[in-house]
Amino acid sequence: MIIAPSLLAADFARLAKEVERVDRSGADWLHLDIMDGHFVPNISFGPAVVRRVRPLTKLFFDVHLMCSKPEILLEPFAKAGASQMNIHVELGEAVTSLIWRIKSLGNKVGLAINPPTSIALAQPFLEQIDSLLIMTVNPGFGGQSFIYETLPKIQQAHAWRRERNLRYHLGVDGGVDFKTAEECAHAGADSFISGTSLFGHRNLAAAVKKMRKIAETARPEQIGNDVCGGC
Repeated sequence: MIIAPSLLAADFARLAKEVERVDRSGADWLHLDIMDGHFVPNISFGPAVVRRVRPLTKLFFDVHLMCSKPEILLEPFAKAGASQMNIHVELGEAVTSLIWRIKSLGNKVGLAINPPTSIALAQPFLEQIDSLLIMTVNPGFGGQSFIYETLPKIQQAHAWRRERNLRYHLGVDGGVDFKTAEECAHAGADSFISGTSLFGHRNLAAAVKKMRKIAETARPEQIGNDVCGGC
């Protein structure tokens, strides 16, 4: 089980100390939300910020490109220290070339999918990716409520992974707290992106440990081959 605090929820006035706090917390990844103000209605930060915080930790940097033109950002983020870059399946015909470009830069590849988008659109890429990220809120802002209608997508992605003997991580991002992490883990998720619910705790290490224990306990032994119908 991978626990990944999302830097978007950190105190930006003390960003270096927040990254160091994550480094000491026992988390596995640091999730970095990159927003361009076009693909999503918000702007976060760019490669320069990632470059500055990279020396502060050896954690895996999971960069989530919520951007209309990620092709112009791939090399800058790779040079800044990204470990994995997530692009969105909603980019359509551009996805294949973006996947291969990310691989050519030495990064792992993540594919993200928004709540309104059919999970079927991700199916053709499952053998090419390292991580599938199910957005459990509409991306753009932190602190939103979990969308429960996304749970069948997690179940379907988990079933595909098992049936095809694939090894991609199955992540969830948005409204992930202790309660929803348990439900997502039971549905088959193994990577938990959590911002407000982790950074909001004074003792981040205790919060990470608690979320990990909850997720591990809820991990399914076997999930039936249920499909999600029209999801």
